[in-house]
Amino acid sequence: MENKKMSLWKQCRPFLAGLQLPLLVAVVAAVCSSIITVYGPTKIKEITNLISDGLMTGIDLEAVSSIASFLVILYVLGAILNYTQAYIFSTSIQHFSKRLRTAIAEKINRLPLGYFDRHSQGDTLSRVTNDVDTLSNALQETLQRVLAAILTFIFVIGMMFYIHTILACIAILIIPLSLIVTRFFVTRSQKLFDTQQETLGELNGTITEMYGGFNEIILYNRQKMALDKFHDVNDRMRKASFRAQFASSLISPCISLITYLIIGSVAVTGCLFVMNGTLLLGNLQAFVRYIWQINDPLSQISQLSSQVQSAFAAMGRIFNLMDEEEEVQQPENPDSIEGLEGNVQFEHVEFGYNPDKIIIHDFSADVHDGQKIAIVGPTGAGKTTMVKLLMRFYDVNKGAIKVDGHDVKNFNRSELHEMFGMVLQDTWLFSGTIMENIRYGRLDAADEEVIAAAKTANADAFIRRLQNGYDTVLEGDGANLSQGQRQLLNIARAALSKAPVLVMDEATSSVDTITERQIQEGMDALM
Repeated sequence: MENKKMSLWKQCRPFLAGLQLPLLVAVVAAVCSSIITVYGPTKIKEITNLISDGLMTGIDLEAVSSIASFLVILYVLGAILNYTQAYIFSTSIQHFSKRLRTAIAEKINRLPLGYFDRHSQGDTLSRVTNDVDTLSNALQETLQRVLAAILTFIFVIGMMFYIHTILACIAILIIPLSLIVTRFFVTRSQKLFDTQQETLGELNGTITEMYGGFNEIILYNRQKMALDKFHDVNDRMRKASFRAQFASSLISPCISLITYLIIGSVAVTGCLFVMNGTLLLGNLQAFVRYIWQINDPLSQISQLSSQVQSAFAAMGRIFNLMDEEEEVQQPENPDSIEGLEGNVQFEHVEFGYNPDKIIIHDFSADVHDGQKIAIVGPTGAGKTTMVKLLMRFYDVNKGAIKVDGHDVKNFNRSELHEMFGMVLQDTWLFSGTIMENIRYGRLDAADEEVIAAAKTANADAFIRRLQNGYDTVLEGDGANLSQGQRQLLNIARAALSKAPVLVMDEATSSVDTITERQIQEGMDALM
């Protein structure tokens, strides 16, 4: 477990690059603040001794006032230092979180489609959002407090031994006893926090599935079934969170019990020393205050243990994603796509999503430039799979797929994708104007080219009937358009790309027969 945690911290280091200097300033501010916190009781001790010594002869009010004024200045300075370190830590942690999210987003773009076949969309989103937020919040809450606790331990123990060695030896028993208690509960609850984060990912996946298919749930009156499934996952989330939080919450009362026992022992022993004249009353009062200064950070750390364990669970999920095997984006000596015409050859292709279950056996085809062909077969025959193989979303098990005689494995993946315009059965539009959605096919296209592509796809007429025409802002996935209209925009996007090869995977299945004929005429004109 310890080796795993050290490995996770090492993986975090690259995301802290360039933040070392600000963090060093924050550490220096924390050191100075801790010194002030520890030094304060020594001045209070002086005030106590002045008052106790002056009860019979008269209290030196001027000296008491001077020390009190000094304490006010000291604590104001301490507050400023605390603000400084809090500001720096907060800023640095947000930079860290931003970099981590960016790295995850870039990683997702390099993952093979097989990863998404094995993991639900909601679970992947949970790693980008919830897990990063859990880690960020834990760092925000714990980093500053843990640093303050360590510094407080060092300075307070030094002051304790300075005041009285025997009492200090009794007091520092708090530390090993607290560590034993903390380790006992943490080792038993970490698995519970891992389960909690995994269940949270499952809950997000269920919610994504429910609202993604909300219309179908209403259509078939499956609200109760959906709610039952949600309640099941939600209840398991509740139980997992309860077990983890309850196990972690036992640390604080156990440490408080240890502290009270130690304070009682110090008070009894200290009173004996005061009675025989080897310890001043003010020193005993300061000593007890120092014990509380040890207890405060110990209690805070114990209270934060649940966040720390959640953070480690989140880090594990994040870096498991970061360690996933990536697609090879570019071979050592990639072939150029310049001058290619778009002749496609399938040569004895075999493929299976699982190596032990081949679904395409010895498929061969030869498609020439300017030719329009159709792959026909029943549902599940592998038509869409052939398209995915052509785009190298998956690699073939045997055989080869070539473009103008070049194996697709020899191309840079991003350049290979530029060779193809594609329209799938499922439409995809983003929040933005219609003009922006069509221009997604070729970002440097002029407005006139966008409009020409829309005309080719027979989308121009319905676009101009909209209140704002091409400047109409689409809501979500084009929810303010019909399914057929959304598909026409996707076809216009593919037409704008001017790719050598146009692939349509049942792209006209969502439009009526008249519109389908118009689209086919537009495709003929485009070719």
